Order: sequence, then C-alpha cells, then structure tokens
Amino acid sequence: MLESEKDILKKYREKLEGHINEESLGSVEDSNIKIFSEEYIKLKQESFSKKLTRYESLCNYSEKILSFKPNKTLLPELEKAIETVHLDITPAGAVSFAGISSFLILFFGVLITIVGFVIFDEIFIFTFLMFLISSLIALVQFPKLPIIIASRWRLKASNQMVLCILYIVIYMRHTSNLEHAIRFAARNIDSPLSLDLRKIFWNIETAKYSTIKESLDAYLESWRHYNLEFVTAFHLIESSLYEPTESRRIELLDKSLEVILEGSYEKMLHYAHDIKSPITTLHMLGVILPILGLVVFPLIGSFLQGLVKWYHLAFLYNIFLPLLVYFLGINILSKRPTGYGSSKTADSVYKKTISPFLICFLIFLVFFIIGISPLIVKTVVSSSVLSDSCSSGDISLGPLGCFFGYIESNKIFYGPFGLGALLLSFFVPAGLALALGIYYKSKTKKIIELRNETKELETEFASALFQLGNRIGDGIPTEIAFSKISETLESTASGDFFRIVDTNIRKLGMGLKEAIFDNKIGAILSYPSPLIESSMEVLLESSKKGPKIVSQSLMSISTYIDRIHKVSERLKDLLAEIISSMKSQISFLTPMIAGIVVGISSMIINIIVALNTKIASFGSEGADAIGTGGITGLVGLFNVNGIIPTYYFQLVVGIYVVQLAYILTILQNGIENGVDKVNEEYLLSKNITRSFFIYAAIALIVALLFTGLSSAVLSGTNLS
Repeated sequence: MLESEKDILKKYREKLEGHINEESLGSVEDSNIKIFSEEYIKLKQESFSKKLTRYESLCNYSEKILSFKPNKTLLPELEKAIETVHLDITPAGAVSFAGISSFLILFFGVLITIVGFVIFDEIFIFTFLMFLISSLIALVQFPKLPIIIASRWRLKASNQMVLCILYIVIYMRHTSNLEHAIRFAARNIDSPLSLDLRKIFWNIETAKYSTIKESLDAYLESWRHYNLEFVTAFHLIESSLYEPTESRRIELLDKSLEVILEGSYEKMLHYAHDIKSPITTLHMLGVILPILGLVVFPLIGSFLQGLVKWYHLAFLYNIFLPLLVYFLGINILSKRPTGYGSSKTADSVYKKTISPFLICFLIFLVFFIIGISPLIVKTVVSSSVLSDSCSSGDISLGPLGCFFGYIESNKIFYGPFGLGALLLSFFVPAGLALALGIYYKSKTKKIIELRNETKELETEFASALFQLGNRIGDGIPTEIAFSKISETLESTASGDFFRIVDTNIRKLGMGLKEAIFDNKIGAILSYPSPLIESSMEVLLESSKKGPKIVSQSLMSISTYIDRIHKVSERLKDLLAEIISSMKSQISFLTPMIAGIVVGISSMIINIIVALNTKIASFGSEGADAIGTGGITGLVGLFNVNGIIPTYYFQLVVGIYVVQLAYILTILQNGIENGVDKVNEEYLLSKNITRSFFIYAAIALIVALLFTGLSSAVLSGTNLS
C-alpha cells in the first residue's frame, strides 16, 4: 500500500512539474510559449537582409573548400560576435572566407596585369599594386566582418532598449508576470532587440536553459560590458517580482525606467563631448585637406611627365578616401550610447514600398551617356588640325577656346580640355546625384509623412492618456470616456484617434477592442504606432481588473511617456551643436570649397595647355633664340600628355562630392538618431542632390570667370 501511494505521488508530481516551473519566478508555462519561441526562426529569416544571408552562405561554402583556423586572440571575439548577430557560421568559416577572398582578388589582379602586358606590351604596375593592397585589406579586415556587423547590431539594439524597458514596465505595472511582459515587449519593438527577446524563449525550447531566469540572465550577461544600465534595469524588474508589497513593487519598476533614462543621458553627455575632436579630424582629413590638395594635381601631372594619370586620381578620391572617411565615421558611430529609437511602424511600412530602381537607373543612364559624349566625339574627330583653331568636328567658342578642346600631339589626340567638355562632365555626377535622390525620395516620402503624423500624435498622446485615465478614475465608463476626450481634444491628432474609436462604438455597434484593433476600420489603422497600440492593449488587459486599475495604468503610461520625451529632448540638445555643424558641412561648406577648387584648377589647366601649344609652335625660331635644349625643356615641362584634362578632373571631384554627401549624411543621422534607416534615406534624398547642385553651380561660375580671366591674360601676353 505504501509503495502504491509513492507511485501515485510520483505520478502527480511529474504531471505538476510539467505545468509549473518554480524556478521561472512562479510563472506558469503554456503552449503559447512554444508558439512564441518558434516565431524566433521566422523573424530571423525576415530580419536578415539578403546580403547577410549571402554572407552566411559564402562563409559556410568557403569553410568546405579550404578551412582556416582563426588565431587565439581573435577567436573569442568572433564567437561572441556570431552569437550576438545570430549568424549560422563558425569562426573558421569567417576566416576561410577572408582567406579565399584575398587570394581571388590577388589572382584577378595578376591575371589583369598579364593580359594587359600581352595586349598593350606594358606592365600596369599601378593596377597590380591596387589589387595587391585590396587583397591585403581583405585578408586583414574580412575576418573581422562578424565583429563589425555585431557592432552595428548592438548600436541598433541599444536604440530600442529604452522602449523595451518601457513596455515591460507598462505591462508589469498591472500584471506581475515577467514572461508575459517580455513577450509583450518583443511584439511591440522591432528587430534586432525583438529577435534577442524571442531567442530567450527559443533557448528554453531547445533545452539550452531550463528556466526563463537562466536564459534571461545569460542574455543580459552579453550586454554587461556594453550597456550596464540595461542590465541593471532588467535586474530591478526581476527584483520587483519578489517584493511583498504593491507600493514597493511599483517603486522598483519606476526605478528601472529611471535608471536606463538617466544612464542614457549621462552616456550621451560624455559622447557629445568626446566626438567633437574625431569629427573635426574626420572633416579635415577626409574633406578639407583632400579638396584643397586637388589644386596642385594639374601641376603635378604636368611636371611628372604623365606619371600621374586621371585614374590614379580616381582611385585616390573615389575609392581610398571615401573608404577612409566611411570607416572613420563607423568608428565614431560604434561608440554611440543608448538613444531613443525609431518607430517599428515606419520600418514595417518601409519594407512594403516598391523599389523605383529601374526608373532611377534609366535616369542615370541618360545623364551618363550625355556626360561621356566628349569621349564618344573623340573617336570621330578628324586628325587634321587647323592652325590656331579647333580640330575639325570641334566647335569654336571664340575667346573661351574650343568646345571639346582636343589637342593633337604626335598624331595622338589628348583631352578633352574644352569648356564644353567641362560642362558636359557635370552630367555624370549629376545623373548619379539625381538618381540617388529620386530613388530615396520615392521610397521614403509617404513613410516620412506617416511617421510625422504618428510622432505628432505620440507627442500629445501622453496628455490625452492622462485625461482618459482621469475620466475613467472618476467612474465614467471607458466607452463614454473616449467620447468625452474626443470632444475635449477636438482638431488634434489625439482627438481624431479617440473620435474614430467613439464612432466605431456608437454607429457600428463595435466593442472597445474591435473599435480600436479591427483589421478593416480599427482606429489603430489610421495611426499605426507601437506606443499607442501597446497603450490600448494595456487598457484592454487592465479593464479586466476594474476601472481603478485601468485609470492607474493609463496615468502611469502617461507619466512614463512624458519622462522619455523629456530625456529625448535633452539628448537632442546635447548633440544640437555637432549636428548643426555637420549639416552646414554637407549642405554648403564641402560643395562650396570643392566648386571653387575645380574652378581654379580649370584655369590652371587652361593656362598650362595654352603655354604648351604656343611654346611648341615657336619651332625653329624659338630654338634659335633660346637654344635647342631650352625649348625642348620648356615643351617637356608643359607636355600635353602629362596634363590631367579638366573633364576627368571634374568627373572625379563631382563623384567625390556625391560620395562625401552620402557618407556624411549617414554619419549625421547615425549620431542624431542611431540606426534609423527610414530617416537616413530621407536625409540622403535631400542632401545628395542639394549638395551636388550647389557644388555644380559654384564650380561653373568660378570656371567661367577664371577661364575668361585666363583668356584675357594670355591674349594680353600674346599667348592666346
């Protein structure tokens, strides 16, 4: 009998243990947890871009072909980064991809050098060195790609942490259940933090950890060295579960939100001071000095007898310097602390937009063909040159020279040096700037309008929630309270939201939940904000516990939103000076300096070309007066084949201005908003086109003025 009693007790104990987990802080496990954890895989597939998925495939494929082991110093960092970003690769795969990529780049460079030697009977040393340097960079930097991706991942996740703690506190204020609160937060924020929270449950499902507490603590440990405030806030939330009194529990929840808000402000305060020097360095090394250095390139090309070609200039200014500026900017952004992130709604709408890539590509193609027309004309220009005039097929512009300005030397045409070719060269970067501007504007115009409307509603929503909570606390039924508030807040975004809810209840006979969340005419469809949606979910959830709990919940949410808004405004104040400086650099200073430099360089090139032409035409008369060696030296000094044509010069600088506007805009948005793709592309749509056209206008005006001036000077000295 005793044995049978033990069997019965054992049987029921096992059954109870299947439903109750004492170590999970008293929460009861249900089938929803399994369903929720399975969403992790689905969300991961949706969150990962095609580039990241392709990178995973390449790493895994590279490891199968030839496996390299990472060094012991790099291994722990790679493992941590791969775990952070949820990548399905191994450290060996990342290193193998780097090794194979480096080899392929070098092999391709050697192949091009050999083919060039066979066809042109010339060794392209510069081309080989370019591939060699690229191969070495790939070998050193590609193994660290998971670390770089993880850094950007943390930056984006950090931007969502304030909202994450807010949603957990909002939920736990009326229902003290940590599992449900984490699930509530995960559904109201976007990836990557949403993915991280779902993985907490996934790790329990896959038996990596046995309880929610173990899984959560392991996850928080990964953030300890990057965001201690987030870890502390979560531990305070955990501690609130053990408090015997309601007042003490609420106090700890409030404290958790205060900790992360104050921590964010203090870190941003230090960050605002610390980045002033790096940004100044970035602007000087990447913008001012390179652009001012362009003035000497026409002289360098002439004096070095053609050793410096236009493609050397292009490599330096369109590949090396943009990469340098970009990586310096990424380094500055990687140190950015927690901020107040972007809306999940805008991101979800953004993903549904139709890509205008084809139209923008056609626009660029048309401008590109117009821009390279001087090179096309070169193939049809006759080799016969009229004395003191333009090549046949070219157009004379009188004192301003020839339209295309090709110059014949030893039966080879060099150029184009003409003012017309310079004007046409603007079409290539203009096409690039217009195509990018239209592309990003088409993608973000409607989304930004929706975001601005939602932000306006969120700004005044705290006050509206407080009034709603106050009315419900006075004993007015929730449905009637919506009607009263809509009348009080008439002609405001909040008033319109409450009016839609009231109309759905009164005229369509809907319940409160349907009036707000109906798939076809719910009020939330007009104002799709996660903050508003979560507030309404809390209202419905707390309404099961009575009007007093509803009133307290809504008024506390109102207080939390106010506090976050105030901290957010303080953060903007801290960065205002830096952001203002960067905006002026992007929109005016950089294009203005570049435009002036191109105009001056155009004048220098025109003078050198004119001197070359006239000195060469002296012929035997000049040789008798100066001596054969002297005239040969002068002609060699201003040899036309060593001069970088104005056409190529402007082409390189114009593209560089577009690249700088692109990179500096990403940096500006990153400093101000963290990782906010929608706002970033909206700013790109404005800054790229504005920056380029300011540059183009200044460059054209200065070029025309100085070309006319140089023509007048040369005419006065009988050299033109």
